[in-house]
Amino acid sequence: MKRSLVSSLAAALFGAAALAGIAASPAAAQPQQAPQAKGPKTPTFEGTVALSNCSGSVVKLKGSKPGDPALVLSNGHCLQDGFLEPGEVVAGKKTSRDFTLLNADGSDAGTLHSDKIAYATMTDTDISLYETTSSYREIKKKYGIRALKLDPRHPRQNRDITVVSGYWKETFSCGIDGFAHRLKEADWIWKDSIRYTMDCQTKGGTSGSPVVDDRTGKVVGVNNTHNEDGEECTLNNPCEVDENGKVTVRYLNAYGQQTYLVTPCFGRGNQLDLDNPYCELPKP
Repeated sequence: MKRSLVSSLAAALFGAAALAGIAASPAAAQPQQAPQAKGPKTPTFEGTVALSNCSGSVVKLKGSKPGDPALVLSNGHCLQDGFLEPGEVVAGKKTSRDFTLLNADGSDAGTLHSDKIAYATMTDTDISLYETTSSYREIKKKYGIRALKLDPRHPRQNRDITVVSGYWKETFSCGIDGFAHRLKEADWIWKDSIRYTMDCQTKGGTSGSPVVDDRTGKVVGVNNTHNEDGEECTLNNPCEVDENGKVTVRYLNAYGQQTYLVTPCFGRGNQLDLDNPYCELPKP
């Protein structure tokens, strides 16, 4: 299976990857609500990025330092070379990719460049992390943009979340409805996926968007799929499989993959460390 953005065969994987022809250009940024005097702030576009076909965000891990190379989080199915096979893991692969960095209001702040895919897979989860050629300090100094923080903890059910799409410059607000033991789509299976409430009707191009916990402002997941047609376990139509093997189809439900698993897999200098005994991400 190979993704093409210039033909009908480029149907957005998992209801998420963007199609050339969905629209002439991404939608204009949605106006942000003014934060209330008390309570959580409304997530903005600060630190999010637009890829050529997906969304993403500049993220900082618990142990990241200002001088470390900044990481960009997106989906494994958003790689330029197409979908990864089940069981396939990419680590430390040379690449060349640019990302459009956004300001809080959704306007373009500048361009970030990556020359390495630090990690990517579509097995157990659907995630990619690019190492950029800029440090967090350099990004802050040049653009005034702060990275989003990854929450090292498992996300919580019933928490309000916002999916922030840099591609569309649009936000989707809903809650965490629960977690799918296994989420199956075509040949791919993901573990403990985040199931959104129905308020988040994501679309092509929102793949890779950070899922932000509204209360903490931290990233708890990465958006990746949506059951478009009500079909069972087919491409663009994920199904849930419980501990006993029972299959459930939730028409129009959208899902994300948890990101707390990333933190133990990166060590000093934001360098990948899959040998850490606490790292549970699939290995090459």
